[in-house]
Amino acid sequence: MSTEAPSDAPITDAPRPEARGPRGFQDRRGPDLIAERRIVERVSAVYERWGFEPLETSAFEYADALGKFLPDADRPNEGVFALQDDDDQWMALRYDLTAPLARYAAQSWETLPKPFRRYAFGPVWRNEKPGPGRFREFIQCDADTVGSDRPEADAEILALAVEGLTAAGLDRDQAQIKVSNRKLFDGLFGAGGIDDPAQRLTALRAIDKFDRLGWEGVSALLGEGRLDESGDYTKGAQLPTAVISTVERFLASAGQANLSRAETLSAVAGAGDLGGAGEEALKELQAIDAALGIMGVDQTAVRFDPTVVRGLEYYTGVVFEAELLLPTTDDKGRPVRFGSIGGGGRYDDLVARFTGQSVPATGFSFGVSRLAAALRASGRDPAGEVRGPVVVIAFSEADMAHYLGAVAELRAAGIAAELYLGRAGMKAQMKYADRRGAPVAVMLGGDEIAAGTVTLKDLDAGRRLSQAVSDNAEWKQARPGQQTLPRDQLVPAIRAILEGSSITG
Repeated sequence: MSTEAPSDAPITDAPRPEARGPRGFQDRRGPDLIAERRIVERVSAVYERWGFEPLETSAFEYADALGKFLPDADRPNEGVFALQDDDDQWMALRYDLTAPLARYAAQSWETLPKPFRRYAFGPVWRNEKPGPGRFREFIQCDADTVGSDRPEADAEILALAVEGLTAAGLDRDQAQIKVSNRKLFDGLFGAGGIDDPAQRLTALRAIDKFDRLGWEGVSALLGEGRLDESGDYTKGAQLPTAVISTVERFLASAGQANLSRAETLSAVAGAGDLGGAGEEALKELQAIDAALGIMGVDQTAVRFDPTVVRGLEYYTGVVFEAELLLPTTDDKGRPVRFGSIGGGGRYDDLVARFTGQSVPATGFSFGVSRLAAALRASGRDPAGEVRGPVVVIAFSEADMAHYLGAVAELRAAGIAAELYLGRAGMKAQMKYADRRGAPVAVMLGGDEIAAGTVTLKDLDAGRRLSQAVSDNAEWKQARPGQQTLPRDQLVPAIRAILEGSSITG
């Protein structure tokens, strides 16, 4: 029998997976998570003040509950991440928070106050091509009113969205919500003899790319199709040339900048015959404009724009698109365009899919992850002011009781603190404290313990002062931000540092 101790050496001949994350998914650490949490907390406070109640639905829904086209029984993984349950039913991770709301409203309608006003936040998943600032998993935040067909309900959602984005960290001139009405295109397509719902939806999704592709790209998608820069070919809506020309005139009708909401509606009304559906759309938008004016919503915060259509098929009337106007750059200082950070609109037929009865609904949604990324790219990181914990340095295992006592005392006083529990030396521990963003390092060496004192190093002050230092030797000798105090002054001294006061004593 062998008496050798088992080896701790790793098995080298076994295949090892590559340490990599899936495309379009993120690993997020403290600052990112804190930034998103702060946005959600601020926006949630606004939504609750407006009378909206929180609702949380499950991550998975049955695939047929998510919509007719996205996905369906023939392509259960089209646009979503789906799996088959043990009873052979297809389930899919929710791609937004609206379809689950419709399912919940239909399921619980008899017990809900009507109209039902809810807000929700949480992760959603989309099985689509990722890109800059566009992920397959991200956090959304929604507010919806279910059970009201009044245009004032749409106006309230818009005013709520403006205040919510401001609470999230944007100035009033750094985002703009553009509004249109799907019925305008219903009238336009009807006049052009386009009756096929799938063809209409393809055309609407093409028009939805107007701000990104311009008219040349949109016209190709309205016709035969388009080959993008990556080599991918997208089949077009196959609209007749005459209808494409009508769409072009319609989109150009309100292309003039600085038009008021009322002036935009006048320009759209004069673009051509929009039929009964188009006339109804204009009346709805006029009522929304009147309500926005009464609520004091600025003309630049919410404007009417006939190019807005939204890509999802369940919208039935008014549609919204929140565009970021805040200048943003990447980590190399190059301009980055985030474009849309949210949207929504009216979806009067979504609940009816479950009940067979029309239930009007309207709502707004924005991407929390996307907005946080945009704020970070603008130099306005919501987590930029986040402090790490106070770090207690460990000098000797023999004095561990003193270190544990100090960190417990700080925590009891409501101060975030941790004891360094690695096995590195002093220099490495100070580097650790710096990487944690610690405001203070607490040092209880043998001399301090014997003398009944504690040494505090104000790392925030050190970071500020280091920017003006040219002589490293002088810097070390000065020991900026470092003071030794009586041990019983630990808590008040650290609290003074955290409050921005200087340590005296």
